[in-house]
Amino acid sequence: MTKPEIAAIFTKCGALLEGHFRYTSGLHGDKYMQCAQVQKYPAENEKLCQELAENFRMLELDLVVGPAVGGILTAYEVARQLGLPAIWTERENGQMKFRRGFSIEPGLRVLVVEDVITTGGSVQEVLELVKAQGGIPVAVGVMVDRSGGKAQYDVPLASLLQLSLPNYPPEQCPLCQQGVPIVKPGSRQVQ
Repeated sequence: MTKPEIAAIFTKCGALLEGHFRYTSGLHGDKYMQCAQVQKYPAENEKLCQELAENFRMLELDLVVGPAVGGILTAYEVARQLGLPAIWTERENGQMKFRRGFSIEPGLRVLVVEDVITTGGSVQEVLELVKAQGGIPVAVGVMVDRSGGKAQYDVPLASLLQLSLPNYPPEQCPLCQQGVPIVKPGSRQVQ
């Protein structure tokens, strides 16, 4: 798939929202990538995850892991495309953990996937958790990289789409200064 074809799927599904948003990082902006709008269409999610999986087909992998919530469907479908099992992490008292009986056997080679990264913090937490259990992180795959190249890991990163969306500290946000109501659409709440 070409980048325009990938972008067209996100656009068709209404995944790029416009308004006044507070990101998980605490920064504000006028656009938000809501991959759940693509993931609600199994055929479209399958196409994107198949494309993402192609980046890793030649790697020796044992398991795909994604952080809840956005990474669950991404991990499942990428794993299905690669013929691998998939598990996910969840936050418990603010800390990323394996729950539901999930764990990683020492020596397993792991692909970590996510729907969208902005700062890359959740993926980094998953990578650390994989290492703590003796797994071997091999690569990271994301549908959308909003980090502007700032999210970097000690393993290769592949993404389907790179977006550079402007964001602002709250005290410098032009939308706040205009009195535009703000929303926090993600799954993680910010204080």
